[in-house]
Amino acid sequence: MGTITGVLGPIDGRDLGFTLMHEHVMVCASGLRAHYPDLLGPDQETRAVAALRRAKENGIDTMVDATTFDLGRDPLLLKTVAAESGVNLINVTGWWLDVPRFMHGVGPNQMAREFVRDIEEGFRGTDVKAGLLKCAADSEGVTPMLEVMARAVARAHLETGVPIMVHSFPTGQVARRQIEIFRDEGVDLTRVKIDHSNDTTDTEYLEWILDQGCYLGLDRYPGRNVSPHMRTLTLKRLMDMGYADRLCPAHDCICLHIHKENPDGSIPEEHEFQRSNPEQYLYIKRFVIPDLLEMGATEEDVDVLFVDNPRRFLTGD
Repeated sequence: MGTITGVLGPIDGRDLGFTLMHEHVMVCASGLRAHYPDLLGPDQETRAVAALRRAKENGIDTMVDATTFDLGRDPLLLKTVAAESGVNLINVTGWWLDVPRFMHGVGPNQMAREFVRDIEEGFRGTDVKAGLLKCAADSEGVTPMLEVMARAVARAHLETGVPIMVHSFPTGQVARRQIEIFRDEGVDLTRVKIDHSNDTTDTEYLEWILDQGCYLGLDRYPGRNVSPHMRTLTLKRLMDMGYADRLCPAHDCICLHIHKENPDGSIPEEHEFQRSNPEQYLYIKRFVIPDLLEMGATEEDVDVLFVDNPRRFLTGD
């Protein structure tokens, strides 16, 4: 059984347990917490630890924290939260969507070297190492700079063997281009997970992705535009089509985020993402799994989705 790099060190694949494959402890601009911490509300560490402790007490053992540098990655915060909550946290390197203008002209080999250092040596100034790679594209498609990041992630993957998670936009079938880039770079597509795939109910498109060998991250719960029930119906349909062994449901939950000012000038106690999902990391446990079981899935099916699939994807076994 292989090992995975968590923020506290190596994790044996057998110890992952119930795993959520796309979550966030904190999302904000890079450096914002250090320079303007009040925008994130009070008692940030305390709130994050409490949220993950609740998750652990309700049977969630591991989470992938999908927060890249441009999403405000804070490795030492993640280390503290993992240590005090008991939840295994696995962090990513790579890039999301926010590529600043002054980085235009930076090449894929340059960025690949940086990502490899995050994996092999740790995030600068810390001993925290990345356990996954991440790249992204959204409604604008794979822009030139996002292609640079995708190719950099692919090259870092080829050098390190670390798997790749991909922020994608299923409504625009953006994964077709992302997968084309990975294939061009020589990536083994069974080590790629295309995320946010339950933002669509188009199972023909999702089946195409699966037929390339990729995993699917069905990781927007409760989500927007598509109802939670329809998301679970899509999940069950894909299971019935024979793809249960490559599906990874999660929330894309954000615990700490900017508390944006109300029109009357007051500051809300909860940020917008917490208001839309007060259950935070427990929504799937409390609503999705019961719905899935009512549709005819078994407890063994649940173990495949949340234990077996994450372990196989993360370890490559």
